[in-house]
Amino acid sequence: MDDDLADNDAPDRCARLDPATFIKASMRLVRVPALPEIQFYAAHPGSGLRRLVESEDDAEDAPEPQPPYWAYPWAGGTVLARYVLDHPMTVAGRRVLDLGAGSGLVGIAAAMAGARDVIAAEIDRNGVAAIGLNAAANGVAITAIADDITMGPPPPVDLVLAGDVFYGREVALRVIPFLDRCLAAGIDVLVGDPRRNDLPLSRLRLLAEYQVPDFGDAKGAAGKPSGVFSFEVEQR
Repeated sequence: MDDDLADNDAPDRCARLDPATFIKASMRLVRVPALPEIQFYAAHPGSGLRRLVESEDDAEDAPEPQPPYWAYPWAGGTVLARYVLDHPMTVAGRRVLDLGAGSGLVGIAAAMAGARDVIAAEIDRNGVAAIGLNAAANGVAITAIADDITMGPPPPVDLVLAGDVFYGREVALRVIPFLDRCLAAGIDVLVGDPRRNDLPLSRLRLLAEYQVPDFGDAKGAAGKPSGVFSFEVEQR
């Protein structure tokens, strides 16, 4: 990730960069490993991605800048997208929420597989721009929202797809109650994750497993098994 963020030119710290313009000009549209059907704008050693992050940091009205997680494929999102493409009836004709969407790979897969509507929720403004560009590059329509929706009621959807939302304890403690509210509202929930430490395995039923690389792995590293799970009602 450090190489991808590197930039030999001094960053212009006077103005916020337009994310969509920067992404189209500086990043590469590539196929996703294990998802040859989907392409997305990815970071590379010459992308100078730090300039985009630092321009957010300097803007007076900007929220806390987020690491550019959206610029890389993560294992949980990759396997969840793979599962949706392999099992299109999971989403066909349904209203779908891609929670913590990042680059939007899971939502794109859902749209390609026949979802009626797709909402992608992502807190990073730059990620929301990337979702729009990635959706357009794959010829699908997605409604991207820049908001942390986990603190409120679930939106009117039939299915939540949650890839890589258990990467830290604080995040997990916020996400689990939201997913419980989804279940209580009759909304199905599928989770994609490479079994990170904060994954609530007692609440999950394994549906499928794939071997894919993960965010942060060394380039060329062998993939690790990552699962697609159904999030289940807690047994009391």
